[in-house]
Amino acid sequence: VQLQASGGGLVQAGGSLRLSCVASVRSFSSLSVGWFRQAPGKERELLAAISWSGGTTYYADSVKGRFTISRDNAKNTVYLQMNSLLPDDTAVYYCAAKWFSAEIVTTQYDYWGQGTQVTVSS
Repeated sequence: VQLQASGGGLVQAGGSLRLSCVASVRSFSSLSVGWFRQAPGKERELLAAISWSGGTTYYADSVKGRFTISRDNAKNTVYLQMNSLLPDDTAVYYCAAKWFSAEIVTTQYDYWGQGTQVTVSS
């Protein structure tokens, strides 16, 4: 499974970005996917996740109400819509995936994308 994250960039505080995670796999609908971020000097943190069925989602408190995770199985893509961005959201954002798992609130994912930089200016 190869994951390609994209959509990062430079945005002013209060702005929006949409990240995409495209998976090169036939059975994309069988993958649970999480979005993580890591800022310099900080640990990688799970921000949002969606189960393989799409029936379960998770949001960290730090992004709840501002970020939305969704999936389009026809496009092998999971999105992270990020609104009301803050300077503290500046980090490298990663998507990760695992097969057929309802345990999405974890750092234990099997496949990782390369990361995309998000920079929010004040």
